[in-house]
Amino acid sequence: MTHIALVAGSSRPDSQTAKVAYFIRQRLTEHFGLSDEQVGVLDLGSQPLPLWPSDDQPHWAAHREQLVRADAIVILAPEWHGMACPAIKNFFLYAGKDELAHKPALLAGISAGVGGAYPISELRASSFKNCRLCYLPEHLIVRGVNKVMNGTETESEDDQRIRARLDYNLDILLRYADALKPVRAAIDMHNPAFATGM
Repeated sequence: MTHIALVAGSSRPDSQTAKVAYFIRQRLTEHFGLSDEQVGVLDLGSQPLPLWPSDDQPHWAAHREQLVRADAIVILAPEWHGMACPAIKNFFLYAGKDELAHKPALLAGISAGVGGAYPISELRASSFKNCRLCYLPEHLIVRGVNKVMNGTETESEDDQRIRARLDYNLDILLRYADALKPVRAAIDMHNPAFATGM
C-alpha cells in the first residue's frame, strides 16, 4: 500500500498552497484510487513548525509520523519575492534522512502571478543534501493559483492544462514510489561516516 505526504509549505493559514495540497489529495483519492488514509496533508500554515527544531515541538511528532510512513512526498512551495518561503525552508531543518531519504518527491512552485519557478530551482539546489530526498525530473508550477484548482469543474484553459500536467506528474510519482521501495530497503542509512551529504 502506497502512502503519500503532501507538504503545504506556506506559513499562512488557509493559504492557496494548502488549497492546492487538498486538491491534489482529492485527485489522488478520486482519480488514482488511493484511500484517505493513504494521503496526508502537512499544512505548515495551520500547524506551523517554530524556528530551531527541538524534540518538544507540538506539531512535529504528527508531521514526522506521516513522513516516515510516506513512500513519496509532494513539496508545495509558494514563491515569496522570488524565493521559497521561510516555512518550507524551515521544514527541511526538521525533516532529515530518517523521514525522507531515498523517497521520490514531486516539487511544485505556487504563485499568485506568473512566477513560481524560483522556489523550484532554490529547493532543487539546497533542500535535499542531508535528507537525501529524490526530486523527480518533472515538477509543477501553478501560476495564477487563485484562478485554478478551485473545484471539480475547470474554469479556463490554464486550469485544464495544469490539471492535466498534475495528473501526468502524479502518475510518475506513484511509479517512482513503487520502484524506490526496494532500493530504500536495501540501503544502509545508519553509517555514521556518511551521516550528511557531500
